[in-house]
Amino acid sequence: MTTTAEQLSATTLLRFATAGSVDDGKSTLVGRLLHDSKSVLADQLEAVEHASRSRGQEAPDLALLTDGLRAEREQGITIDVAYRYFATPRRRFILADTPGHVQYTRNMVTGASTAELAVVLVDARNGVVEQTRRHAAVAALLRVPHVVLAVNKMDLVDYAEPVFAAIAEEFTAYAASLGVPEITAIPISALAGDNVVEPSAHMDWYGGPTVLEHLETVPVSHDLTACHARFPVQYVIRPQTAEHPDYRGYAGQIAAGAFRVGEAVTVLPSGRTSTIAGIDALGESVDIAWAPQSVTLRLADDIDISRGDLIAPADDAPAVTQDVEATVCHVADQPLAVGQRVLLKHTTRTVKAIVKDIPSRLTLDDLSQHPAPGRLVANDIGRVVVRTAEPLALDAYADSRRTGSFLLIDPADGTTLTAGMAGASFAAADGPEAAADDTGWDF
Repeated sequence: MTTTAEQLSATTLLRFATAGSVDDGKSTLVGRLLHDSKSVLADQLEAVEHASRSRGQEAPDLALLTDGLRAEREQGITIDVAYRYFATPRRRFILADTPGHVQYTRNMVTGASTAELAVVLVDARNGVVEQTRRHAAVAALLRVPHVVLAVNKMDLVDYAEPVFAAIAEEFTAYAASLGVPEITAIPISALAGDNVVEPSAHMDWYGGPTVLEHLETVPVSHDLTACHARFPVQYVIRPQTAEHPDYRGYAGQIAAGAFRVGEAVTVLPSGRTSTIAGIDALGESVDIAWAPQSVTLRLADDIDISRGDLIAPADDAPAVTQDVEATVCHVADQPLAVGQRVLLKHTTRTVKAIVKDIPSRLTLDDLSQHPAPGRLVANDIGRVVVRTAEPLALDAYADSRRTGSFLLIDPADGTTLTAGMAGASFAAADGPEAAADDTGWDF
């Protein structure tokens, strides 16, 4: 007999984030998903019902399932990212419920940075507003491959098809212009449960999937073996015991791609080359290993390798540079200014750096560039040029979200200042990334 644990291990995992303007119903949608998919424990539902009654509400306020902070409940808004884990027989989910306020854009970036799908909510009465465009732009910047437009509160516009069609057409044109490869529009009522888990009886003109059905069936590629192979060294293993007197292994997690015994590799930033003499995984020698396995590589030559070095195939190694141009989202309360000294953390490598230039700040309302702002403040998204003290093997973020991202850190107290994405801002709408295929962008 198949156990629940065995069933879940056989299902795929989808990471997705919700976004949208204030009061568009994100938390209610999440609560409805959890409630109608039977993912809420009895004591959790009882607590929500009690809290709702104490506020004078007859029906349980499902938004309280995710709005856990006292300030969130008092103000009726989402302030921080709330992560929820649930599963159906078809797929497991990690959900990030992100805030809608402009001043919490950095929280949305945090929640969507690892997402494979973003659900952008729109109030059917208001249509596409400034914050809708802002969140679509952030999803495009972060290379989220699947975007769902959930047109919420259809019950308040009498479930009118023309209202939904107009909003879907406007949003789809905007998101496509940013290079988002796949956009799916679904009319819903999170409060009433229309098209969230169960199909709506009020919208027989809509023949597409419900939100949960789409989440369960959207193609998600976790096959990283076809990506550029990258292995950031985390730790050098030298037992120097009687049993292993000459053992030298380089331990870490494969960020992308696959490595094989006998393969020629390059160690960066030194540029030294060697071949893989052995791969140890879970205490056993294997011939091949792939992302995201944690393994130990053994090389045929004795090379000076330490934490932070990157091992890559000799014929597919990234370029090494000390000048990093990137799009960044500033997440700290203190500004980021030209001339500021920072630490740059990329995979397992942390180097000293200086902010050489801030060429522009992005105005997400209309995607215009504000030239030479001089500094970035909290929630700003802009272009920066950073000069590092040591060379970095950095991929473009469009090629790999794993090895194309980095953090800027305050060297004084270790505070994270900025999240960076190396390379160009948006994908070209008519470029190769825009051709929607089954794999979407590389993860």
